[in-house]
Amino acid sequence: MSKTIRRWSLTGLFVGLLCMMLVSVASGERPAMRGDQAIDQKVREYTELLEAASQWSPEEINEDKLVFASVRGMINTLDPHSYFLEPAGYHQMREKESGSYFGVGLLVTQRNGHVTVITPFEGSPAARLGIRAGDIIAEVDSVATDSLGYQESVRRLKGPKGTQVTIKIIRAGLEQPITMTVTRASIPTRSVVAVRMVGPETGYVRVTDFTGTTAREFDEAMATLGAGGMKKLVLDLRGNPGGSLDAALSLSDHFLQKGDLIVMTKGRTEGSHQQYLAEGKQARLDVPVVVMVDHGSASASEIVAGAIQDHDRGLVVGQTSWGKGLVQGVYNLQYGAGLALTTAKYYTPSGRNIQRDYSSLYDYFAGDIRDTHTQEPAAVYSTVTGRQVFGGGGITPDVVITPHALSRVTQLIEAHGILFDYGVDYVAKHPDADKSVEVTEAMVAELEQKASEKGIGTIEEIKAALAETADRNFIRRGMRAEIIAARYGYDASYGDRIAADEEIARAIELIPDAAKLAVAAAKARENKIAAGGAGPRLPERAARR
Repeated sequence: MSKTIRRWSLTGLFVGLLCMMLVSVASGERPAMRGDQAIDQKVREYTELLEAASQWSPEEINEDKLVFASVRGMINTLDPHSYFLEPAGYHQMREKESGSYFGVGLLVTQRNGHVTVITPFEGSPAARLGIRAGDIIAEVDSVATDSLGYQESVRRLKGPKGTQVTIKIIRAGLEQPITMTVTRASIPTRSVVAVRMVGPETGYVRVTDFTGTTAREFDEAMATLGAGGMKKLVLDLRGNPGGSLDAALSLSDHFLQKGDLIVMTKGRTEGSHQQYLAEGKQARLDVPVVVMVDHGSASASEIVAGAIQDHDRGLVVGQTSWGKGLVQGVYNLQYGAGLALTTAKYYTPSGRNIQRDYSSLYDYFAGDIRDTHTQEPAAVYSTVTGRQVFGGGGITPDVVITPHALSRVTQLIEAHGILFDYGVDYVAKHPDADKSVEVTEAMVAELEQKASEKGIGTIEEIKAALAETADRNFIRRGMRAEIIAARYGYDASYGDRIAADEEIARAIELIPDAAKLAVAAAKARENKIAAGGAGPRLPERAARR
C-alpha cells in the first residue's frame, strides 16, 4: 500500500516523520494539546542541534547527510523492518517492484574487487553485443570502475531508454580490452527464474521474489510445464525475501478455492485489520504441490507457504522460514525519498503470527533460526484436516530437510568464486565447448590447483576434502554448470544445478504425500458442506479489501 505525504524541507522531513510516527501510527487521532506541545519542543531541540552542528563543526556539514542519518536513526528504534530510503535506494526499490528498468541488461557482482558480469539477460542490448559471463567492466564512459566503486558503476550503466553508454571490458584469453557502446533499453526483471520438467510428470518452478510481473511469469511457466505434461509441481521459494503482497495473493490464488482465506493483518488501528481471500481470478492448479522454503524465505514467501500449509493444499518442506510478518506502509517523501513504516502484522489462515521475536535485534539478525517451536510453545493451531502447526516464528515445514554438510574447503571454493572463474577460463581456452562437456579427473585436478593458489588451503588439504563423495560430486556438477553458464548463459545451466540439489530430489520424493494430503483436505471440505457448513474455511473472514 502507498500513501503520499506533503512536501517538506529537509528539516521539515524529520519533523513530519516524527509527527507521523507519534500521531498517525500510534492512534490515528490528533493528540491532546499536551502532545502537540511535546512534539513542538522536540522539533525545536532538533532544529537547534542541526544549527549548532552546521555552525560549529570544524568541517563543512552536508545538511542532507545529517538529516538523512538522523531519520534513519529514529526509524531504526521502531522494529527490524521499518526503514528510510534515500532517493537512489527508493528509486531502485520502485524499479524492482515494477518489474523493469532501463539499462544494458547485465547481472553483475563485485568479485575480487572488480565489477564482474555474472550473465547477460537474454535478448538484452548487452547480450546482443556478445558480452559474456566473467567479463570485467573496467570503465564506464571513460571512468575507471575501480575509482567509481561498485554501486556507482551499476548506477551509471542504467539510464533513460535510447541513450548510450560506452564501456570497456577485460576478457579472459584476450590481451587487449574491448570497448563497446551499448544503447540502453527497457530490461524486464524476472522473479520466476527456473522453469523445468524434473521428471516425466513433475514440474519445477523457482520464484526468487514477488514483483508486479510475478503472476504473469508464473502463468507463463504453468503453460510451458503444462505443455510438457506436468501433473505434479515443486514450487521453490528458498531464499525468496518477499516483495509485493498482491503478487503473493495472486500466486496463492492458483492453489486455493475461491473464498479461502490467504492471510490476515492485525494492528493497533481499526484500519489495519484486514483479511485477504482467494478471488478465483487465477487458473486453478489441481496438481499435487510441494513448497520448498528455507531460512531465507520471508514475508510474501511465508504468506504463500502458510496459506498452502493451513489449507492442506500441499506439503511445505525444507527449513523453518525467516519469520518476517510485519506489514509496511510505503510513504512517498520529498526529493524522491521513501519510508516503509510498520503498521500491522501478518497472520496465516489458521491464526498463526508469522513474525518471530525481535526483542533482541542481535539475535534476530545474527542468531540461528532453529527448526523448533521455542518462541511460542503454546501457540498450536490446526489445519483444515486437523494437523497441528505452530506460530510465532516463521513457517515450520511439514518435513524438515537438512542440507548435506559440505566440507569447509568445498564451501570456500564456492564462496570465493573459484567454480565461476574456472568456467570462464575453460570457455576462453575451449571456445567450442558445448553442452555435452564432461568434467574429467584432470579438470578437477586443475581446479584443486587453482584453489590452492587462491589460498583456500594446501593442495593436500584440498585433495583430502574433495576425496569425499558428496563434496566431489558437488564440485564436478558445479564445474560443469559454470562451464555451460559461461558458454550459453546462466539459464542454460539450471539443469545441472537442479540435478546437484539434494533438497529438490527429496521434495520430489514427497509429492505422493502431498497428493494424499490434498485429497484429505478436499474430503474434509465435502464433509463440512454435507453437514450444512460452508467448507473448512478456518477463521471467520470478511470480504477482501
